[in-house]
Amino acid sequence: MTRRYDILTFDCYGTLIDWERGIGDAVEAAVRADGVKVDRAAFLQARHEIEAAVEAERYRSYRDVLTLSVQRAAERLGWPLAAGRAAFLAESLPSWPPFPDTNAALQRLAAAGYRLAILSNVDDDLLAGTRKHLAVDFEFVVTAQQVGSYKPAPAHFTTARRRIGDARWLHVAQSLFHDIRPATALGLPVAWINRRHQPPSPDARPDFEFATLAEAAAWLTNA
Repeated sequence: MTRRYDILTFDCYGTLIDWERGIGDAVEAAVRADGVKVDRAAFLQARHEIEAAVEAERYRSYRDVLTLSVQRAAERLGWPLAAGRAAFLAESLPSWPPFPDTNAALQRLAAAGYRLAILSNVDDDLLAGTRKHLAVDFEFVVTAQQVGSYKPAPAHFTTARRRIGDARWLHVAQSLFHDIRPATALGLPVAWINRRHQPPSPDARPDFEFATLAEAAAWLTNA
């Protein structure tokens, strides 16, 4: 087999890890504990919008970003969440599960000789908990904690480029906002894992598009 690239970098949450399931399950447990009703989908959408705004304000640890975004989303939706309990989401993060196809796809790519790495908007200790769910080793990780900023800021990508050197590099990710748009703006080859079947965006044009990570792994190992 002739490998198409030398190294593959992955966004983690949304690409490898089912963050919507992890967050939704944690929110449902917290809502039950408070005896209130909060629509799961509405909370996910509100928290997602708020998180991007919180990250853009200034650099905070991702643990703090999660806690603050939970507080603001709860306020928006009328959930009287006590401030001392808003850290429940950060505490749950290491238990968020991989997508069903994640580990088999990563193992297939590793067996084919690809070098693997992660570029993630997270703290080092939180990612360490997540990596226990992933069945392969990664050559390196670049976190928000390491670079002091959050994607779509370019520091994750420029830091990775320094580590990768001239090797042929493909970035693999789900988020148009956090990954596809900034990576393509930097001229990096990108594979979009479009698990949500989103429509394309005119200002974020990936080189490749796949519905699942399994599809991407099959293409990358059948050259």
